[in-house]
Amino acid sequence: ARATALQALLREQAPRIEADRRVTDEVIDALTEAGLFKLTVPRRFGGYETDIRTVLDVSAAIAEGDGSTGWVVTLVSTCNWLAGLFSPQAQDDVFGADPDARVTGVFSPTSSSRKVAGGWRLTGRWYYNSGSWHSTWAVLGMPLTNESGEVVDQAMVLVPRAELTMEDVWFTAGMRGSGSNCLIAEDVFVPEHRVASVPGALGGEDLGGRGETGLFRSSFAPFVVAVIGGVQLGLGRAALKLVADKARTKPVSFT
Repeated sequence: ARATALQALLREQAPRIEADRRVTDEVIDALTEAGLFKLTVPRRFGGYETDIRTVLDVSAAIAEGDGSTGWVVTLVSTCNWLAGLFSPQAQDDVFGADPDARVTGVFSPTSSSRKVAGGWRLTGRWYYNSGSWHSTWAVLGMPLTNESGEVVDQAMVLVPRAELTMEDVWFTAGMRGSGSNCLIAEDVFVPEHRVASVPGALGGEDLGGRGETGLFRSSFAPFVVAVIGGVQLGLGRAALKLVADKARTKPVSFT
């Protein structure tokens, strides 16, 4: 209901979101006040730790008002869920000081790493990081290497957005407001407790705290794939409504 109530504001802001190629601060503030960035935040941090259906319904309602905003909310919900798979210490880093944290990210390991005392040094570029303008943390793909530099595993890591730079590259015909730009790390230190195994997550391994509900026991790949469908539902409903409304006054051409 709170998401649906924001549709009027989203439609009002949509032209500016498209022109500025980013969700406006007014909309981000309204989403935060409505609690829509807390859908997949663990309950112990004041989040809702809700279910996949709720994430789909909220994403669809937001996307019906503005597609780019719906995509940002969906990707933050997905990446906040990913953050909830990390160690309790890592979760404290992200949500302990800011229950409204907005985690965005790119899963591809388009980076290099080297092991150092207490963690890893990370360098890389991650394109199409939706919501990058308003992100507070990022979950990023990173290859794990041995002493010879050979890749032996794949990980996802949590990095404060303040430690990354951004290249503004998102110039598209539609969905401009998603702000899917490139995040860049230059020899950033990632402590060991903010590194999680991707094969472990795919295999259902308990990487950290499981939360109070079954949300963080959801299968990894199905969750990541399923939740993004809400945006398409919302866009489809908006398109159908537009056509149906226009049909009342549109004549049949050439008759």
